[in-house]
Amino acid sequence: MESNSITIKQSFEEFYSHHARESLDELSENFTITDPSISGHPIIFASHAFLKMTGFTRDEVVGRSGSIFQGPATCRRSVLEIREAVREERETNVVLVNYRKNGTPFWILLNVSPVFCKLRGSVVHFVAVQVPLDTRSRVSSSSSVQVHDFVFRCCRKEVCSDSLAELGRVSSGNQVFENDVTELDSEEPREASDDERRSAVAAMDNIFSVLTHYSELTGRLVCRKRRSTPDVGLLSSSLIISLGRIKQSFVLTNPHLPDMPIVYASDAFMKLTGYARHEVLGRNCRFLGGRNTDDSTLHLITESIKTEQPCTVRILNYRKDKSSFWNLLHISPVRDASGKVAYFVGVQIEDEYKNEDYRRCLRPDMKQLSVVGVVKVAVRSLSMSAGSSKR
Repeated sequence: MESNSITIKQSFEEFYSHHARESLDELSENFTITDPSISGHPIIFASHAFLKMTGFTRDEVVGRSGSIFQGPATCRRSVLEIREAVREERETNVVLVNYRKNGTPFWILLNVSPVFCKLRGSVVHFVAVQVPLDTRSRVSSSSSVQVHDFVFRCCRKEVCSDSLAELGRVSSGNQVFENDVTELDSEEPREASDDERRSAVAAMDNIFSVLTHYSELTGRLVCRKRRSTPDVGLLSSSLIISLGRIKQSFVLTNPHLPDMPIVYASDAFMKLTGYARHEVLGRNCRFLGGRNTDDSTLHLITESIKTEQPCTVRILNYRKDKSSFWNLLHISPVRDASGKVAYFVGVQIEDEYKNEDYRRCLRPDMKQLSVVGVVKVAVRSLSMSAGSSKR
């Protein structure tokens, strides 16, 4: 948990200067900022107004996914609409039910917008603005009583999924529970008012004004609209979120770029090696080597990449603090939907046995093969989806 807190802090401070948090907290808008590159797409900042509206503390929100505000009456269709917008890295707005910490539901207009790195064209964060809707004119007094009863008779079930992603259906054998959810759904306001929509737009403008200003001070300028073509080799937010679910140590490298750089590194890899993500991305995996790393093992890895074949080796690597460790490394090509090699995945397992029994150490490991399988499915699915959208 401590390492994740450090990652979240780095995510914010990498792009915005020291006083950005204070300026954002002075805004009256309800909003959160999330990072799709961190496992689980967690919240890295929540405004003071948002915390007051929901009843949560900052410690209870930061590091968690947006699903903690969802519950039985949250419309699955709206959540999937947000998920699609995140996948396509575009702005969207939906009306849906959220829940306060005490379990009471309330309607919001949710406006989600990507934050782009101006120089590289990549998505670095998402901003989610929540405008509470005035439903008094839409909901009858009898419905209000039913909603009140619904809250205090039924235990809200939180859904542990990606932020702005999937929401599982909540079922109950209690007929009263089902009737209450149906009643709440029947009162769903189909559209926010013009004033509420204008409030969402104004809020997003104010937030981006602050983010842009404080990103200039770090030299990592962000913007609301993509100003440049994304760098070759950048991964989409959708693929990053999918890869973030994998808990094992691994990296993804792009063989089509000069020197085959790392384009994705898992949280577990950071923990194993001691490096921060920005210190890893764009570098060749050779930086893990050192004076006692076996050249013949490196040659074996090079040959397997040339022939596009998987291989498993036991290699001496070095952490950021210069301490060494034996790395049981499995490397495998990852092909897209057309059958062409798009990436190579390298899965690392620290070998705690410091002996020379190479035959025992080199046997295929089920954890590594599992990681390779999940990565292949994610890459292939994304390439198939991209191909379909082009048609």
